[in-house]
Amino acid sequence: MAEKEVDPFKVPPSPSKELPYPSPEEFFKKIALKTEMVPKEERPKKALEAMRHILKTRRSVATYMDTCTKCGACAERCHYYLGTEDPFNMPAHRVDLFRKVYKKHFSIGGKLLGSIVGAEEMSNKVLDEWFKYFYSCSECRRCSMFCPFGIDTAEVTMAAREVMLRVGIGTKYSNEIISKVYEVGNNLGIPELAFWNNIQFCVDEIKDTMGIEVKFPGVKKSPEDEMAEPKKGAEILYVPPSADLFVNIDTQIGSMLVFHAADADYTMSHRASEAANFGLFQDYADLKAINKRIVDEAHRLGVKKVVFGECGHAWRAAKNITENWNGPLNFEIEHILQYTERLIREGKIKLDKTRVKEIVTLHDPCNYARGSKLLDPQRYILKNTVSDFREMAADKIREYTFCCGGGGGMLMDELMDLRMKGGRPKAEAVKEVGAKYLAAPCAICKAQLRLVMPHYKLDTEVVGVMDLVAKAIVIEGAKVPGEAPAPAPVQKTKCSLCDAEFASFDECAEHAEKEHQISKDQADLCCETVEAAAVAGCKCSLCDAEFASFDECAEHAEKEHQISKDQADLCCEPK
Repeated sequence: MAEKEVDPFKVPPSPSKELPYPSPEEFFKKIALKTEMVPKEERPKKALEAMRHILKTRRSVATYMDTCTKCGACAERCHYYLGTEDPFNMPAHRVDLFRKVYKKHFSIGGKLLGSIVGAEEMSNKVLDEWFKYFYSCSECRRCSMFCPFGIDTAEVTMAAREVMLRVGIGTKYSNEIISKVYEVGNNLGIPELAFWNNIQFCVDEIKDTMGIEVKFPGVKKSPEDEMAEPKKGAEILYVPPSADLFVNIDTQIGSMLVFHAADADYTMSHRASEAANFGLFQDYADLKAINKRIVDEAHRLGVKKVVFGECGHAWRAAKNITENWNGPLNFEIEHILQYTERLIREGKIKLDKTRVKEIVTLHDPCNYARGSKLLDPQRYILKNTVSDFREMAADKIREYTFCCGGGGGMLMDELMDLRMKGGRPKAEAVKEVGAKYLAAPCAICKAQLRLVMPHYKLDTEVVGVMDLVAKAIVIEGAKVPGEAPAPAPVQKTKCSLCDAEFASFDECAEHAEKEHQISKDQADLCCETVEAAAVAGCKCSLCDAEFASFDECAEHAEKEHQISKDQADLCCEPK
């Protein structure tokens, strides 16, 4: 008997035993944070030194250590705890892994009373616990919304990760990505030529599907060149996540169509080909350095504005640190959602919401909702872009949104079990709506949710907000993207072997099979449209003489080459 299909929503929570792959030394050498590959026996001492530095420079972390009362308000607000019921995935309990070391080494009570107050020496065992559980946190900050003291667990997670990094403990995933940003220019390691080729692909795709030419956002020495340069003096520098030039092409196309419809003077640059900032997930040094790359390129090009693409942590980093850490700036920053909303309100772009009739719901990425308060533009856009936009439950949207389960540096293949368990609350929220489309305006959320939806057997397509804009945007002279072409008209067909005419090709093919023993899959050898037969003309293969029609050629063949008309097809062929 076949096994009964299991309802994934009824699978009970269970702890995840997976661990991240540790980063090799080569990637540590490439990140901006000053690190040291410390021998294992010396790690506890060096880790304490790093912890002391962080507690001294980030007073908020020490404040959180002294404030938490372990009331438990945060426990069932964490998607990873809900999916695993592992007690160490309770935010307060996870933070306690850091707090117990803080108490032992940095508080008077802990130094005097030790384990009585839950204090514990820093050790390699503790560091192993940190590596497991501080990489079981996506830094989504949902727990902080329910904490009566406003404790930001994400900041503690980031502090613990930085301590580990300083002594040579980190994940291959994040360190490799940050290394690629410095070496190549973006998270995916897309080289400059491929970058411009991918943009050209989008231009060509728009032409093929919509029949319009859109502006190429770069400068080529000649139209045939594959390599290009960014345009100096453009008004706008557009910076998408690199995933939009690799897997999320429809999101990139949506942005390009908006720029086209608004007749915007914009450019793109390989030096600023990555909006995402993985420094936000682990250390301040890389957070600042990655952000500065975009600032430097914007200044070099002399643009007036930098528009960031659909990426949650990219926007949080850009909005919160660009001016403060890498200013002063001589340009403005704006998100593509804000930019698009403004153009709709100003009447500079038009949308036909009837093109998207299916139910659409919206995922609020954590770094928009709780990290940068970007909540309303995407809703205004969707209400003007689709016919049936439905919100998820009020306690699961906006500031209370559940994380996708893959953010905060957690999008590792080796943590797939934990990621799917962490994605369950979001899947439940989507199921309640019954949406055909889930708009997720973040590259990491797209990557994660495209696995979560089929895992929970939901027939929901994950797209970007800009993907839906591309479906609805109205541009003069453009075909509707995805619209089926009009069926070709049925044409009269003629059998070239006997001049019999038929109402369609299929009828001629049946005739050829029955009367001339020619199979239907080879019927094109003798069946041709009447118009084609009349227009194409004919040529005698024996003497290369040309004629206006097959009949004229047949008469010629009979007169000049003694070939009967019923065998004229042996030498008379279309031009």
